[in-house]
Amino acid sequence: MVPMKPLNCLASRIVTAALAAISLVAMAESPAAGKAAAPPVNSAMDSNLFYQVLLGDLKVEDGDPGAGYSIFLDAARKTNDPGLYRRAVDIALQARSGESALRAARAWKQALPNSREANQLVLQILIALNRIGDTTQPLKADIALAAPDEHNMAILAIPRLYARAADKKLAASVVEKALSDELDKPATGAAAWTTVGRMRLVAGDTAGALEAARRGQALEPASEGPALLALELMGPKVPQAEPIVLKYLAGDDPAPEVRLAYIRVLLDAQRTQEARVQLHILTTKLPDFAQGWLVQGALQQQNNQDSSAQDSLKHYVDLVKAQNKEPANTGGLTQAYLLLSQIAEQRGDYGQAEAWLDRIDNSRDLFSVRGQRASILAKQGKLAQGLELIRAAPENTSADARIKLMAQVQLLRNNKKYLAAYDMLATASAKDPTDADLIYDQAMLADKLGRPAEMEQLLRRLIALKPDDPQAYNALGYSLADRGERLPEAKQLIQKALEYAPNDPFITDSLGWVEYRMGHDEAAARLLESAYKTNADPDIAAHLGEVLWTLGQRDRALSVWKEGESADSHNETLQETLKRLHVKL
Repeated sequence: MVPMKPLNCLASRIVTAALAAISLVAMAESPAAGKAAAPPVNSAMDSNLFYQVLLGDLKVEDGDPGAGYSIFLDAARKTNDPGLYRRAVDIALQARSGESALRAARAWKQALPNSREANQLVLQILIALNRIGDTTQPLKADIALAAPDEHNMAILAIPRLYARAADKKLAASVVEKALSDELDKPATGAAAWTTVGRMRLVAGDTAGALEAARRGQALEPASEGPALLALELMGPKVPQAEPIVLKYLAGDDPAPEVRLAYIRVLLDAQRTQEARVQLHILTTKLPDFAQGWLVQGALQQQNNQDSSAQDSLKHYVDLVKAQNKEPANTGGLTQAYLLLSQIAEQRGDYGQAEAWLDRIDNSRDLFSVRGQRASILAKQGKLAQGLELIRAAPENTSADARIKLMAQVQLLRNNKKYLAAYDMLATASAKDPTDADLIYDQAMLADKLGRPAEMEQLLRRLIALKPDDPQAYNALGYSLADRGERLPEAKQLIQKALEYAPNDPFITDSLGWVEYRMGHDEAAARLLESAYKTNADPDIAAHLGEVLWTLGQRDRALSVWKEGESADSHNETLQETLKRLHVKL
C-alpha cells in the first residue's frame, strides 16, 4: 500500500475549519445519540456562505478574533442560524469583549424572539458586565419563555444567576420587580417569594427575607421553598423563622430532606434532644429514607451508643445498596464505613475495623481513611507508625497540608500526648499567627498541660483577633470559673459569649457553673436544667448533678449522673465529679 502524502499546513487548516463550519450549521439537525436519524435535510448553506464561515474560522485561528466575530455575526444575520449566533458570542467572550458578545446575543434575540437560549445569554452577559439595572426585562422574558411546568424551576434558579452581582441590594430590587407578576399567582407565588427572600437575605435584609418566607408559605403551605428559606434564616437572631419550618413539617407529607435539614440545624445549635425527636419521627414515618439512618447512626456513635449506632449504620448501608441510589464509595457510604470502623476499634476488634476501611477506595477520602488506620495502629501501641502513615499521605495543596497537621494533632491528643500536640500547633501557629482555629486548639492543649496563664494569653489573643467569637469568651470564662478565680470577670466573659450565641447549651452550662462557684445555687440549678434539657451532654450532667447534690436533691442528682454515665461512661468531668464527691452509681 502506498501511504498518502501529508497535507500541507494551509490545506490542513482549511479542512479543519471547513469541518468546523459544517458542524455549526448541521448541529441543530444532528440526531440525538442513540436515536434513529431523522430524514436528511439539505443545509441552507450555499457556497458563498460556506466560504464566509470558513474565512471567519481562519481569521480567529490567525489571531484576529474581531474580524472572525464580524464575519460570523454577518453570516448569522443572513441565515438566522442559532449555531452561527452562538459562535459569534463565543468568539467575543473568548476575546474578553463583553459588549461585542452582548451585541451578538441581542441580535440573536431580535432575530429569534422566542429563543430562550438567546434571551438567557443576553441576561447572563448583562449580569457579567455588572449592568444589573438592565436585566429586569430579560429576566421577565426568561420566565415567560420557560415551559409552563418549568416556571418554578426557572424562578428558583434566579439567585444563582445574580450570585456575583456587586450591588446586592440593586439585584434584589431588580429581581423583585421582574417577579412582580408571579408573586400573587397560586402556581408560582411560593417559588417567587422564596427567590425574593433569598435575594433579600443576600442583600442583608433579614427582616424582609423573613416576611418573604411567611408570604410564600401563606400562598402555598405545602411548598418546601419557604420552609427551606426559613431554615437559612434560623438562628439566635431570627427565632421567628422556626415556626415557618415547624408549620411546614406539621403538614401532610413534608419532604424528608427538609426535616433532615432541620435536624442538622438543630444539631449545629447544640439542640441535641430536639434533633433526636425529629430523627425518631423521620425514621418511623419514612423507614426507607436512608439518609435519616446515617444521621441517626452518626449521632448515636457520637454519644457512645455503639450498639445502636452500629445497627443504624448497617441499616443505612443495606438501604443504599438495595435502592441503588448511591454509587459505591461515595460520601454517605464512606462516612458510614468510617463510623463503623470507629465502633469496631472502640471495642478492640481491630480486624473488623480494618475490614470496614477496606470497603473504601474513594481517593477523595484518603486523609479520613489514613487517619482512621492511624488511630487503629495507635490503639495497638503503634502510635509512631500511625503518625508516619499520616505524614506519608500525598500533599498537593495547602489544604492537604492543613488536614495532615490536624490529623496528627488529633491522634496525639487522643493518645494523651498533649505536649507533642501542643508543640506541633505552636510551630504551625508561628507560621500563620492569624489562624484562629490553631490558636484555640493550642489554648485547649495548654489547659490540658496545666498551663492556665498560657491558655489565657492564647484566648485573649484569639479574642483580639475575632472579637465576635463566642467560644473564646466561653473557654476563658469557664476556665476561670472552674479554678474558682476572678469569678465576676469569669461571669462577664461568659455573658459576653451568650450575647453572640444565646441558645448555646454549653455556654449556658458555663454560666450555671460560675453561678454555682459564686454560691448562687438556685440560679445555677435553673441555668443547668435549661442547658441539660437542650443537650443531655455528660459534662452538663456532671455539673447539674453536683448542684442538685448540694441543694439536697440527691435522688435527682443520682438520676442525672446515671444518664450521663450511660451516655459516656468514660467522661472525665463526670468521673472526676463522682470521685470528688465520693459517689458510686
